[in-house]
Amino acid sequence: MSAPDKFASWEHDVETVARRSSAETESESEAFLEQKTPFVSMQDMAQAGGLDNGDCPFCRRKSFWKKLFAWRRTSKGCKHDGRSIRQYNGNSRPIRKRRTRKCTIFLGFMTILFALFGLYNVATILIGLGPLLWDPDFEQFFPNWGQPGQPGDGMSGYPTDFTRDILPIPCHSHNDYWRHIPLFSAIHYGCTGVEADVWLFSEELLVGHNTAALTKNRTFRSLYIDPLVKILDDQNPSTQYNKDSEKIHGVFDEDPSQTLVLLVDFKTDGETLFPYVESHLSALRDKNYLTYFDGNSIVQGAVTVVGTGNTPFQLITANTTYRDIFFDAPLDKLTTSSILSGPPNGGLPLPIPGKATPGGGQGNVGVTPTTNFNQDNSYYASVNFASTIGFPWRGHLSPKQRHKLRAQIKAAHAKGLKARYWNTPAWPIGVRNHVWKVLMDNGADMLNVDDLRGAARVDWRRRKERD
Repeated sequence: MSAPDKFASWEHDVETVARRSSAETESESEAFLEQKTPFVSMQDMAQAGGLDNGDCPFCRRKSFWKKLFAWRRTSKGCKHDGRSIRQYNGNSRPIRKRRTRKCTIFLGFMTILFALFGLYNVATILIGLGPLLWDPDFEQFFPNWGQPGQPGDGMSGYPTDFTRDILPIPCHSHNDYWRHIPLFSAIHYGCTGVEADVWLFSEELLVGHNTAALTKNRTFRSLYIDPLVKILDDQNPSTQYNKDSEKIHGVFDEDPSQTLVLLVDFKTDGETLFPYVESHLSALRDKNYLTYFDGNSIVQGAVTVVGTGNTPFQLITANTTYRDIFFDAPLDKLTTSSILSGPPNGGLPLPIPGKATPGGGQGNVGVTPTTNFNQDNSYYASVNFASTIGFPWRGHLSPKQRHKLRAQIKAAHAKGLKARYWNTPAWPIGVRNHVWKVLMDNGADMLNVDDLRGAARVDWRRRKERD
């Protein structure tokens, strides 16, 4: 066969295949159109024989949670009668409603409104923080102020600037010797009470929590006596303006009349240790810095020394005309059972004279059943919070606990003593703060704290104004 004949044969075959494919496509399209069912409504289907939940295309399009709770349905009837569907190849698809234009406009308006409100608040915050970012510190203008030969020569400070701007607060620095800087850390945060555990070894008073922690250079004199003398000397300078003044200023420049309580915890035998403590206090006593009892009344001083632990009560009261060490009385022994079992809402009777049982530990050494604690021989009335009040397991103190606490504080105040609770909850922080607030609201005079920074965060100025 020649080449032209072969080309004609190939052309005929291609045309035949094309016509056959076109015919098959048209037949498939007609069959496809015949399969389409006419438009029907759910109402027509319901009238024809009713719909079951399994037949309704809307009921079949359930979410996971609807399928999960499908057992709650009690009726088998379909609730979508009247809604239209279009059946196509056995699949049903509901016609979804489109959001109206009004709804879209409303949502857009609200979005713009909230966006503008947010921008306004952000701008307000930035404007308020602006001065903190670009307002220069005044001291930068005079970096050499007060230096010799410079402006303000000799006028850069006052002799009493050591505790300037420190607000004294009623917090007791528990185990103060554990601080990074004993005594000074407590003063920095404004605490008006510090505690020193004192041990007698080889006629030297050592300070530490236990014997394993004792060292020769950490003594009662080096950590507390000598620093206090230096601080008070600076607060009471001998100048031509102050040399004739008989008034002694305390540690805090903000409140010179505020005394600093030095709580001495006698760790070894009290009767042996007592004369050594008295001897060490002579450095403060000779300069008239100590609070003392003159036989008739209390003379307030810059430092008030209180003995606790194994401090012997009989040695404190041995001198009836002068004493400058006071006792830490047992707070839980100042009230009677009738007070603690009385009505929780007021009407508390006055306590009978204080009593304590002889024995060892805080508030018990050297006392008898007839011992009477008062402001002439005692300063604090203290007790273990956990053992006498209990832990606030519900997150707050119960009415019974509050009643007992109020009774003890009232008994201490009736004798002129300062109520103090030690071993208060330190954690959780919310419970700790709740206990602190309840104690201060009910008249406790000193908070026994380990977290000095946490105690200093309390707004004590507002509390003083309210009191």
